Amino acid sequence: MKGSGTPHITMVKKILADGSACRKCNDVQQRLEASGFIDLIDEVIEAHEVDLFSPGMIKAAELGVTQAPFFIVEDPSYGTRIYTVYFKLVQEVLKPHHQQLEEDPRRHIPKL
Repeated sequence: MKGSGTPHITMVKKILADGSACRKCNDVQQRLEASGFIDLIDEVIEAHEVDLFSPGMIKAAELGVTQAPFFIVEDPSYGTRIYTVYFKLVQEVLKPHHQQLEEDPRRHIPKL
């Protein structure tokens, strides 16, 4: 359940020329899924290495990011932050955001 004060998190992952995701992107994706943090990712954008005009490549160029995967965190309280290190994202954004959602009493209201 996203509120107006919660961050919007975008993952940008690299797609290799053969169509597969890069090894590090796959590793991070698996960690997100295993931890349950995947539910906090709002959007996934692909950066195709053979298409400089793919949405992820454009976003990487705009932000000056040369590593994949990377995360764009748009937060009403803190502005836009870029994370290229998964564990830093977990500590600074995902864990606190997950705890905030767990503590939100509205999450226990049944959906009608």
